[in-house]
Amino acid sequence: MLYSVYERRLLRSLDRSQLPRHVAVLADGNRRWARLNAPNEPLVAGYQAGADKIKDFVGWCDGVGIPMVTLWVLSTENLNRSEADELNPLLGVIAQLMEDLAGNPKWQVQLVGDPSLLPEPISRRLALAQGRSLGHTGMHINVAVAYGGRRELRDAVRALLEAEAEKGTTLPELAQTLEIGMISEYLYTAGQPDPDLIIRTSGEQRLSGFLMWQSAHSEFYFCEALWPDFRRVDFIRALRSYTQRERRFGR
Repeated sequence: MLYSVYERRLLRSLDRSQLPRHVAVLADGNRRWARLNAPNEPLVAGYQAGADKIKDFVGWCDGVGIPMVTLWVLSTENLNRSEADELNPLLGVIAQLMEDLAGNPKWQVQLVGDPSLLPEPISRRLALAQGRSLGHTGMHINVAVAYGGRRELRDAVRALLEAEAEKGTTLPELAQTLEIGMISEYLYTAGQPDPDLIIRTSGEQRLSGFLMWQSAHSEFYFCEALWPDFRRVDFIRALRSYTQRERRFGR
């Protein structure tokens, strides 16, 4: 009851004109949550709790009118885990999460990452979910799966070089004409606004390569809560912190 009253008070105090237009989140702490809260269950219990929280989080963002959300749910480093009994259930939870998000008729869901790194049945499910949401005109949700910031930049440079080679551009010519915007056109998030606010949970205070290019002028908010314990009031506090900052964009 007290938290409900506090939430409403925080919401009323927010300057809605200053809310971020794009929020990204590193949903960190699912495994630690499972070890603390479900010690006798497989780690997938933590992943499922994290997926449930993601669906809550997306609803909170939609409720305050944030038009774009990026969710990092699986890094390229996560794929190097040797325990198939942990990775395979996690991939199943992620595929179901993306299908659930795409099932909302208002939300458009986009896969961000390198699906070639995933087992074919999982990449197919993700692609089908993305396809089902095409044409939805509400909030845009990026789901970062098999995502790594360095890999994204490598892939962008490769794609740029290939495109310029097809035009007949030589390397010396490209070296003289290359502009920042040309690289942006080949990122996984090409055409999208950069994130205004990036949230990371579980007490970690680093980006771990998340949106390395896009986060140049982002504001950061770090929260001690493990992701499944992240509450709506924590989300509102992050928004309040953002609205109280003066954004200079390097100027």
